[in-house]
Amino acid sequence: MKYSEQNHTFVVCAYKESPYLAACIESLLQQTKKSRILISTSTPNDLIKEIAGKYQLPVVVNTGKTSIADDWNYGCSKVETELFTIAHQDDIYEKNYLEETLKHLNRAEYPLIAFTDYGELRSGQACLENTLLKVKRLMLKPLTVERFWKSKWVRRRVLSFGDPICCPSVTFVKEALPEKIFTFGYRSDVDWQAWERISKMKGSFVYVKQPLMYHRIHEESETSKVLGDHARKQEDYEMFCKFWPSPIAKCLVKLYTLAEHSNES
Repeated sequence: MKYSEQNHTFVVCAYKESPYLAACIESLLQQTKKSRILISTSTPNDLIKEIAGKYQLPVVVNTGKTSIADDWNYGCSKVETELFTIAHQDDIYEKNYLEETLKHLNRAEYPLIAFTDYGELRSGQACLENTLLKVKRLMLKPLTVERFWKSKWVRRRVLSFGDPICCPSVTFVKEALPEKIFTFGYRSDVDWQAWERISKMKGSFVYVKQPLMYHRIHEESETSKVLGDHARKQEDYEMFCKFWPSPIAKCLVKLYTLAEHSNES
């Protein structure tokens, strides 16, 4: 089928009281292709209620088990469209994010996910060039070739050296994926684990090489907290073991942790 904005929903995962939530939602409302917006939370509060009321957006509340994976899976379960994007509350999107994503999806053969290049927001300033971003673009270089989108071998080789895919840049094709995309037990690598699982499925990984969203780096972000408690190293080791023998996985973890410094505020 050919996808349009009518087939898409932004699921905004809101947690506690983020000062950036309104900016995230405004960037979604300013899209050149307008789609549905849904706020999902496991921590309902006055700020989320106020913002939802201001922009007249529906809110769904997860009252069951909560974790990053559970909260994301819950938000996904409330989507009624064929496509959805999990928008993290601290991040912002370029106006043509959805328009370009739809164009690329409609060129793909049986798409599974589509994802864009991205930049970072540091102290309110947009950053498109740093060591980490350059390395991730280099890792994704093979997927700039459209005929490789449907190659399991290519995408697993890409993922075998780390996770270059920015989770909030990803648009999911609901009917092509498992009911629960994310697996409980991971914090730092909950998204990498999902990509690894999906990479074994028949279909396309659609890469949009334009940087069309910005991931905010700050001390209160979940990524920064995970990096601070060193949970990433164990999770990274488990992920590398899905692609490599243990001795190689250990070496890759040592190299991969050098990139953690790029996430420090």
